[in-house]
Amino acid sequence: QEHRRAKMLRSVLLGAACLATASAFMPMNPASTFLGSPATARSAAVSTGPRVAPMVGLASLNMKVYDWKRRDALVADPTLGDLVVGPNGKFLGNLSPAPGSKKGRTRKGRGIAAGQGASCGFGMRGQKSRSGRPTRAGFEGGQQPLYRRLPKLVGKGYGRDGHQKTEYGLIKLDVLNMCAENSEVSYEQCLEAGHMTKLHIKKGTSVIHGKKLIKVIGCNDADRNPVALTVKGLTVKAHAFTASAVEQIQGAGGKCVLLNPVTNQPLE
Repeated sequence: QEHRRAKMLRSVLLGAACLATASAFMPMNPASTFLGSPATARSAAVSTGPRVAPMVGLASLNMKVYDWKRRDALVADPTLGDLVVGPNGKFLGNLSPAPGSKKGRTRKGRGIAAGQGASCGFGMRGQKSRSGRPTRAGFEGGQQPLYRRLPKLVGKGYGRDGHQKTEYGLIKLDVLNMCAENSEVSYEQCLEAGHMTKLHIKKGTSVIHGKKLIKVIGCNDADRNPVALTVKGLTVKAHAFTASAVEQIQGAGGKCVLLNPVTNQPLE
């Protein structure tokens, strides 16, 4: 009998220990017990208190702001970087870059403590460490430079003017639609009649004796549809024409006259 009583006492103590261990891991909310229904547990898990808006901007950072200017500004105005809802529902506010995303310019030659003092990143000695430009532009250390390795253009000059593309002042087909039928059209006549504004004259191969080279091109309207030439019998004088412009002018019974880029006279 004493053995039975000791065995029963051992069972009671073991049950109490198990209950104490389980209660240590159970939540404090009494509604979320194992005996309650799932619906009751879910309703009890939803917080009934006031909702707290999430913190944004600098106020949401738990780390230390290392930029002293930003840190002082945050101390002066704790709302720095917060979003504000405007009258139209749009987000306004004094947004600013995140701390650490903007790095200041490295000041060279201001002491070795700054990391780029003394030699300023140019090394101890050598040609490239001296003041001023050490070599001329295009110099490749003595080997054949690129501008001498490339072949020369046949018929082109060696200077700047010999290696530029020809740029034209443009006359579009919608300008020609403003002209009278069976008339002679040129840039000067369109400018005098007020159909177009003065073209910007640029120096280079595009300008011969102060006159800009003119090219007639096709164009699109506001809906990006090709503009059709409605004026018939035009004689258009220009230094160049696109294929679409030639097709439109000749299709309307007109004529395309090419001008000499030097003499500005019609080519025969």
